[in-house]
Amino acid sequence: MFKRVLIANRGEIAVRVIRACRELGIETVAVYSDADRSALHVQYADHAYPIGPAPSSESYLVIEKILDVAQQSGADAIHPGYGFLSERAPFSRACSEAGITFIGPQPEAIEKMGDKVTARAIMQEANVPVVPGTDVLGDENEVIAAAEKIGFPVMFKASAGGGGKGMRLVEKKEDALSALRGVRSEAQSSFGDDRMYMEKFVEKPRHVEVQVLGDMHGNIIHLYERECSLQRRHQKVIEESPSTAINQDVREQMGKVAVEAAKAVNYVGAGTVEFLVDAQQNFYFLEMNTRIQVEHPITELVTGVDLVKAQIEIATGEPLAIQQPAVQQRGWAIECRIYAEDPARDFFPSPGKIQILRTPGGYGVRDDSGVYEGWEVPIHYDPMISKLCAYGRTRDEAIQRMLRALQEYTVEGIITNIPFHRWALTHPRFVSGDLDTGFIPQEYRGLPEEEDHLRHEIILVAAALAAYHKDKELAQSVSSPQGSPGNVSAWRATGWREGVR
Repeated sequence: MFKRVLIANRGEIAVRVIRACRELGIETVAVYSDADRSALHVQYADHAYPIGPAPSSESYLVIEKILDVAQQSGADAIHPGYGFLSERAPFSRACSEAGITFIGPQPEAIEKMGDKVTARAIMQEANVPVVPGTDVLGDENEVIAAAEKIGFPVMFKASAGGGGKGMRLVEKKEDALSALRGVRSEAQSSFGDDRMYMEKFVEKPRHVEVQVLGDMHGNIIHLYERECSLQRRHQKVIEESPSTAINQDVREQMGKVAVEAAKAVNYVGAGTVEFLVDAQQNFYFLEMNTRIQVEHPITELVTGVDLVKAQIEIATGEPLAIQQPAVQQRGWAIECRIYAEDPARDFFPSPGKIQILRTPGGYGVRDDSGVYEGWEVPIHYDPMISKLCAYGRTRDEAIQRMLRALQEYTVEGIITNIPFHRWALTHPRFVSGDLDTGFIPQEYRGLPEEEDHLRHEIILVAAALAAYHKDKELAQSVSSPQGSPGNVSAWRATGWREGVR
């Protein structure tokens, strides 16, 4: 087992990895940017080192800085979490060259699955079903010809894409060229690679992914599926396991196909094979994420397998601690991503100081968080503050438990998307399991009146708290002539009156 692991990440996933390491008796090393100097993962780790300014391009994405800290701290392994450097083959390779274990797949697997066109070709060779489409496209005339051959609507996708970026739905020929230029521009700016390909658009698709684990001895298993169809701008918002999209026969078949996909690249570690599922329960390979997923907790809840511990144990060379026949899917789990964003303002980020924080608890509730009361949510990174999960014996019980947990969740000082989650979980289509990736754009037209009223109250209280603390700081530094603090007028300044809201 490793003696000391560096976590090349921040926020809730860094805290999650630190907890797993602590249970395994492993010391941890946190890295932090200037904006994260007082972050929770920094306080929780055994050791912490600064790596530069707030922009991730000058801190969390700089391989040399991460490896330098690993050498200084004596870390013998690095866990990349998700995002940042987690799917960068050069980082995995650089760790190996520096004599440090990368807790993740080998660089060759990352490269093969990171390039979507290459991945499609590998999957086809392995007899894994893929959406009808093309290889890398050339000039604009070739694009139009290919789209007409496949048949509109089509999806333009960046070959190096991921995270919802570099994708565009094109419903008719007249829109193809502008969409093509837009995707290429976004792909170049986001990934430094403007290559793109095309796929037939699957009508009313469900996004269903399968968790896999592979060890260094050739053993690969699946841990069943997660439903990830509730998305906004191709970003997942609510996930659940099992999926309501498939029956048990398709579930078993999809798991076997996911294992074959992982075997095709000799996969080692935790990974996720993502599929699109149509109305007839036909499924097609979409991509493979060669890292731990944001939504991994719901798989842990329904299978009882600690995926982060499994990653670490696999990286030491141990064989899988569990074999396929022992993996069972029990109960139902739902995850809501809690973001510092305003659903009434097109989900605009809402950074700021968390003045009050009360997280839910009780049986079947899990909150993976990277924040605390008094923490300033920075503007520089993804605005997710926690992942709230609820587990139940049935889907109905999981939904009701999640609604209870959302009601208990109190965050003041910033705006969050908690009201949006309450709306989504009580929508008739969600309750009935009638989902597809178009659910949010089709159904969301703003918060109900009572939720919007609550939002305005939260804004008012947040402003009052901010003004109160500002006045309090001023009063502590400048005393009144009588030697007592000056009058605190923050509540009046915001228009707050006792009994009037």
